[in-house]
This record gives sequence, C-alpha cells and structure tokens, in this order.
Amino acid sequence: QVQLVESGGGLVQAGGSLRLSCAASGSIFSINAMGWYRQAPGLQRELVARITSDGSADYADSVKGRFTISRDNAKNTGYLQMNSLKPEDTDVYYCRADFKVADYDRYLEVWGRGALVTVSS
Repeated sequence: QVQLVESGGGLVQAGGSLRLSCAASGSIFSINAMGWYRQAPGLQRELVARITSDGSADYADSVKGRFTISRDNAKNTGYLQMNSLKPEDTDVYYCRADFKVADYDRYLEVWGRGALVTVSS
C-alpha cells in the first residue's frame, strides 16, 4: 500500500518561512505529478503548487514568488518551501501524488493526511 506522509508544518510569524516535506512509501514503480493543496475549514481544497516528473512546476497566483515546489525522485519525496508567509496562508496542507506500481499499470492517486500551517500576525 502506498502512503504519503507530510511533515514540517507548524506555527510561524508572518514573514517567516517553513518547509513542508512529503515522503512516499510502499510499492512504487514511478511517480508522475506531485502536488500540494490546502484547505481551510468549510472551504474547498485548492491547488497550491504542482510539479511533474521532469521538474515543470506551476503555482496558484496567491503564492507565486513566495513558494517553491521541488522533488527528489530518488527519494520519492516532494517539498514545498514557503517564504514570506502571510496569515492568510494558514491552512491544512495536503500532498498528492500520481503513481504506478508497475510499468504497465495505470496511474493511481494518493493523498497524505495533511500538515497544519499556522501563520500568526
């Protein structure tokens, strides 16, 4: 069974930085896209950033220039570096990955359980 585990969340003052990590484990042949999403209570989950297997990345307008997504394919791990954090960035951040368990298989989706990021003003 494939799992994603996020780490690196916490409490930070406005203007500060945090780095989230997302480690994938289990029977993985390859990972295609990895992404970070966030969700506030009562609201829809929204895309923050996404990166493909070849390193192409895109970002939500609200985080462009402040957040950087990256990945280490050898470690099956993704990262989200968050700088110049604002109180409105406070949310639970979820990692998502599209993976295969074999070369001939189709891509499946897996989500992590989330990491809470709280930015104080």
